[in-house]
Amino acid sequence: MMKKECVAMLLAGGQGSRLKALTAKVAKPAVPFGGKYRIIDFPLSNCVNSGIDTVGVLTQYQPLELNGYIGNGQPWDLDRSDGGVHILPPYVTEGEKGTWYKGTANAIYQNMGFIQLYDPEYVVILSGDHIYKMDYALMLEHHKKMDAACTISVMEVPMEEASRFGIMNVDENDMVYEFEEKPKKPKSNLASMGIYIFTWQKLRDYLIADEADEKSSNDFGKNIIPNMLKNGERMAAYRFSGYWKDVGTIDSLWDANMDMLSVHSGIGLSDPEWPIYARTPTKPPHFTGPNADIRHSLVTGGCEVDGEVENSVLFHSVKVEKGAKVHYSIVMPGAVVKEGAQVEYTIVAENAVIGAGARVGAAPSEMEDAGDWGIAVVAEGIKVGDHAVVPAKAMVTRNVKGGAAK
Repeated sequence: MMKKECVAMLLAGGQGSRLKALTAKVAKPAVPFGGKYRIIDFPLSNCVNSGIDTVGVLTQYQPLELNGYIGNGQPWDLDRSDGGVHILPPYVTEGEKGTWYKGTANAIYQNMGFIQLYDPEYVVILSGDHIYKMDYALMLEHHKKMDAACTISVMEVPMEEASRFGIMNVDENDMVYEFEEKPKKPKSNLASMGIYIFTWQKLRDYLIADEADEKSSNDFGKNIIPNMLKNGERMAAYRFSGYWKDVGTIDSLWDANMDMLSVHSGIGLSDPEWPIYARTPTKPPHFTGPNADIRHSLVTGGCEVDGEVENSVLFHSVKVEKGAKVHYSIVMPGAVVKEGAQVEYTIVAENAVIGAGARVGAAPSEMEDAGDWGIAVVAEGIKVGDHAVVPAKAMVTRNVKGGAAK
């Protein structure tokens, strides 16, 4: 193998339990996003746009669809004979008991052999569940300039929200002297984005030591970074100011999709200088019938719309029949909203069917108590019967034949 300056390791094995029904059958990075993408398209595209052509994708939970989607990496120009994209599941070696990845650091430890094939100077550690555009080459330049063992990408968050994040406290040169995990009284508002660049030989030593510690959680945030700080390693913060969203919850996934409809959100997917690549199915142009009324929405190829669609994101092959209304909702590939149905503030997963005259979700203004409102979710392949009522905040994981969903 040709020696590489930098190898990226993309952690894509998470169960995504906070996305509940949406990740019952797929890993979180494979969840559809923004009409034509999947979440993992963003870090993969960032890698190739940043000049990183060797990427290990560490899979674990429900990997089948994700593995098939990535394939040989061709949509992202990662089908290389030297380097390219590689799927890295947990495995068993002779004479050993195989284990799942025990934590983020253990996942990298189990794949040190892959990294060593390319003998890189640096390793980028990425998460597979963030929506953002970022030039890792600029972060790598900063890492070299600061002569750091580890560089952590950070962004400023509102001080009142800082206690929700891992917070980096830095000196006047943006060198990290303290890391606090979700502090009750944060000293700064520099939140870790879970994006790291390590000098490989340093990281290798810490991974080996961490694996030997039986009390360790084998996690970067809980173990590797605190241990490096404790030992006085040079730890730099890299400030990022662009669009970034962790889409690990139903609300944040819905928010990020709605951001696609806002020209001022900062997500900027029409930028030809930084394209986001995807494996897009070949579909005919979307069709709008004589009764269609589409306002401020994304409608992808293969859709058939003869109803009303407003402030919504429709993935490929979605059908919205005559008299149906879809407002402030995300409708994933192959779903059908039948005649006269009303879908509001809802995520409808792949191949679900909303029956004629059914009502799913509700607007916040309809709630007497704000705590009763939330995004409704209809899971993959579920059928909501004709004239059924599914309230706001509901998580529908079984077919609904009539009446209100529980």
